[in-house]
Amino acid sequence: MGIISRIIAPLLCGLIFGTGLLVSGMMQPTKVLAFLDIFGAWDPSLAVVMAAALAVATPGFMLARQRARPVLAGQYFWPRKSDIDAPMVLGAGLFGVGWGLVGLCPGPALESLATLSPGVVVFVVAMASGMILHDKWQASRPPLQRQVSINPGR
Repeated sequence: MGIISRIIAPLLCGLIFGTGLLVSGMMQPTKVLAFLDIFGAWDPSLAVVMAAALAVATPGFMLARQRARPVLAGQYFWPRKSDIDAPMVLGAGLFGVGWGLVGLCPGPALESLATLSPGVVVFVVAMASGMILHDKWQASRPPLQRQVSINPGR
């Protein structure tokens, strides 16, 4: 695959995703925190954004599953696991706590780096550090205990 599949397609997808975050207001931590404030001044707009994302993504995944291979790649990388286990619950909990404390998740945080806000910079550094530590921890585990995150087959 050439430059289109390696650079241009991901760049365009990122720009579309970032534009959607910007237009929907999801880069504003106050908007996200207002969604999480269910007993106060609750703002349901994040739920609308999530529902719209599912409405767009679900048919796309259904169509992708019908194809023998992706359009811009040599193979699919579908998740192998679908069960709920302790690492998944712990990861989801950590993600939720971080999201609730700061009002940012990874996508909006990276986009918000353009503001050079000290809080956003600290969040992104902490997030990147956590990713690096996780990768080092996973690499240190015996091969049979490692989680395989890709499925080269269907």
